Amino acid sequence: MSPGVLLDKTGIFLSKPISFVLVLIYLLQSTLLVFMIKDKYDLHKIIDFQRARLVEMEEQLKIFQVIEDFQIGFSDDEKVELAKVIFLESNRYNYDPLMIMALIMTESSFKKGQVSHAGARGVMQLLPATGQDLANRSGLGWDGMEQLFDPVTNIRLGSLHLFEQIIKFKDVKKAIISYNLGETRLRGKIREHKPLPAQYYRRILQNYNMLKERYDT
Repeated sequence: MSPGVLLDKTGIFLSKPISFVLVLIYLLQSTLLVFMIKDKYDLHKIIDFQRARLVEMEEQLKIFQVIEDFQIGFSDDEKVELAKVIFLESNRYNYDPLMIMALIMTESSFKKGQVSHAGARGVMQLLPATGQDLANRSGLGWDGMEQLFDPVTNIRLGSLHLFEQIIKFKDVKKAIISYNLGETRLRGKIREHKPLPAQYYRRILQNYNMLKERYDT
């Protein structure tokens, strides 16, 4: 057999150049297949990302619409900031944003600059002592009680405060009652086997159900 000819096991004679070309074609086809699979995978990633962004935009639009309909005294820029922070904090703690907004409606009626008779401040009505403790522990820092009138700071601290109550009581209803009543007073009632005040919780639930029916369609 001449050195320029190959004999495979089937008895077919192939020249070295033809064998090389066939191997090259096979490698090119394999490479192309790999790139096609990768491109398809990348395309799916892009599609999934765009779908996720669309869901986020729809959720933020819903939040903004609630704020637009119920807020009192906030500028357009502040409304946008409110929607953004409610969306972010809800994702952070796995809240339904409508629940946070139901709490805000119950606490402050979404009115800017609210101060309760007990001295609680802002949209989520935090006492200065509570706000200072939360701000220092969360790394936000504390510049004084006027900081609680900043809606972004107030919602970040209020969302954290509610989350801590959920962790402590391992019960959303008790956490919401504690948010309003105070942890010490609630624990005292539990310890003494006294009935828990439910009026505040029912108001939040009513507001939440109203928001669900009106906006969560």
